[in-house]
Amino acid sequence: MDGTELVAWRGFLKAHARLLKEIDSVLEADHRLPLSSFGVLHELAETPGRRMRMRDLAESVALSRSGLSRLVDRLEREGLIEREPCADDARGAYAVLTRRGLRRLEQARPAHLEAVRKRFLGHFSRDELKALAGYWDRLLASK
Repeated sequence: MDGTELVAWRGFLKAHARLLKEIDSVLEADHRLPLSSFGVLHELAETPGRRMRMRDLAESVALSRSGLSRLVDRLEREGLIEREPCADDARGAYAVLTRRGLRRLEQARPAHLEAVRKRFLGHFSRDELKALAGYWDRLLASK
């Protein structure tokens, strides 16, 4: 990598890691809800029926299947989600958001939004955010 490429790459990695750590810290302190848990609850809340196959959920929150399974175990113990067997696949299961999980998510959403605005969105103009969104789309469209 040349100097510009290296600075861009390392900057992205450092910014991403710092943002995740800071937002996680806010959610933990204010709601005892790690960012990874918030992400799972959010994905389920945005899905029709508030349920999703475990393998699809793992992909949408960028966790391994085993990592998601451990997280779902914890969320299930807290009563925030439930597992349901998949009728057409004996090995498959659904994660289903409970009413308690939805309440917990709704309580944490304002703190999450404030943290994202303060630590990320607030550093860019509307035009810069549109450009960033285009860059992320370009990256995600390529494989």
